[in-house]
Amino acid sequence: MVDVRFPGASHNGQWIALLGLILGLLTGCSQPNDAEMLFEEHRQALNDALDVAALPASDPDNIGAFPDQQARLFDIPDIREGLLDIYALRECQITSLIAQRNNQLGKVAPPSQRWLYELELWRRLNDCWHSDVPESLDNDDRDRLQRLIELKTQRLPKASWNALFGSSEWADSFSRASEPLAPQDSPPLDASLEALDYLRRATLNQFDPGWQPESSVLEGHLQTLQRTPLSARILRALQLAALRLEESRRLIDTALKDVDECPLQTADAPLLDLVRQRLMPYLQRLSTDGKRWLTAINALLEAHSVSRPAIDAYRREWLSLDAQNAPWQRFMKARKQHETSWQRLLSRCHSLATGS
Repeated sequence: MVDVRFPGASHNGQWIALLGLILGLLTGCSQPNDAEMLFEEHRQALNDALDVAALPASDPDNIGAFPDQQARLFDIPDIREGLLDIYALRECQITSLIAQRNNQLGKVAPPSQRWLYELELWRRLNDCWHSDVPESLDNDDRDRLQRLIELKTQRLPKASWNALFGSSEWADSFSRASEPLAPQDSPPLDASLEALDYLRRATLNQFDPGWQPESSVLEGHLQTLQRTPLSARILRALQLAALRLEESRRLIDTALKDVDECPLQTADAPLLDLVRQRLMPYLQRLSTDGKRWLTAINALLEAHSVSRPAIDAYRREWLSLDAQNAPWQRFMKARKQHETSWQRLLSRCHSLATGS
């Protein structure tokens, strides 16, 4: 039997403090994101200034789920060669490399390290083929060397793809649990863009013997992307901004249609200050950072000569700069229409005020 004891009176204060802390944490988890709070302030100020009743704000849709590992990776079967066959190619300096790959640590290496292995193996085989070694091999071993080079050449682009899309760091950067990019956030955008550019250059230069990858640099860039999931945060911010701007634009259009005079009430100053000092800078920053980020993401994907259907579909729906239903184009359209409605509102009020 378990003996349950309740705290005495002397400990009541500690328990109350602990309970308050827990409740505070639970309440904090349900607080709206700062970007959402900005749009809500704008909505309330707009309602007050126009003196109209707005419909309740809609909940923005989350971004789509990133394809699962099976859908986004290529299946690359192991090449089975006998020990004696590999030993016959010992002059190609591949035996120790293959042994490292087949040991316990090599079998559980992350995808990025497996790509570095495949890259190094291809380079040693390629160097060997263009040396004097093939002349010293018998016909079977020479054919085997040629077959290995051709097979590894075909598979290396798939290995580099798997290195990116098989990494937890890359998948986590599209986490649906991420919050929208907030107005006061200062994410390491430049460092993250540098990481994307390094991965792009690594993909483009993998067949260039003059380019030398560094394991620590590669892993460092992947960790940068994981620490700040900018893909998800920017996409969710674009989703949220587009929805809220569409709602505000409809509110302004309704006010302009219902009355012939200027629909702004005396409470217009706080609204104009909020728009000019907080909302517009946030939208401009989201526009600038969002385009830079999505451009870099697409440049990285275009550097790969292979792809998977599930990633192609995700890219069209969520990462495209051109697709009309993707977050970027929806945001740009909503922002333009919102600005047009604001200009109509200000123009009418200015005309009535000046009598022009």
